[in-house]
Amino acid sequence: MVDTTRKSGSRRLARERIDILFERAAEFYPENPEWSNRCVELARKIGMRHRVRIEPLLKRRFCRRCNSYLVPGSNARVRIHRGRVVVTCLNCGHRSRYPTGRLRL
Repeated sequence: MVDTTRKSGSRRLARERIDILFERAAEFYPENPEWSNRCVELARKIGMRHRVRIEPLLKRRFCRRCNSYLVPGSNARVRIHRGRVVVTCLNCGHRSRYPTGRLRL
């Protein structure tokens, strides 16, 4: 069997597909959140198959535990606590913590 993951353009194509899937997830969310969750699952599978990292800004748009597409105010709570941004998934209760940017003098 031929390994198609090692071709030269496959990683670039995988990144493009991941970006497209996250765009579709944002479009689908108001009408059907399950479709947007499926787009996130597919994007993660493509990333794992082709060993492509998902960009940090896109990583913060989904829950790592339940793979749901996060929309602040709808299914995610965003708070600032002790210099960190805490994003709570309202589907499963998982909390993700990110450092806030600070001014360095």
